[in-house]
Amino acid sequence: MPELLEKIEKALNTIRPYLEADGGDVKILEIDNNQNLVLELMGNCGSCPMSAMTMQAGVEEAIKREVPEIKRVYAINVTSPDDHQSQTDI
Repeated sequence: MPELLEKIEKALNTIRPYLEADGGDVKILEIDNNQNLVLELMGNCGSCPMSAMTMQAGVEEAIKREVPEIKRVYAINVTSPDDHQSQTDI
């Protein structure tokens, strides 16, 4: 599992500068037994109406490209203009 975490962090580091430029970041919370990854969007990313797009087009894409073992990517605090659910399946 440490190797998998390192690969995920490496993938996240490719997009982190873009998140940080907008005052945000992302943190790994959990990888379950089914290779599902749970993340937390932090800072401005946690409350941004565009966070769902950021997750799908940026974070998830970067992770799946570098770490194909990950089956699904979830964020516990994705915000969209219409929907304020506590967990969103990306």
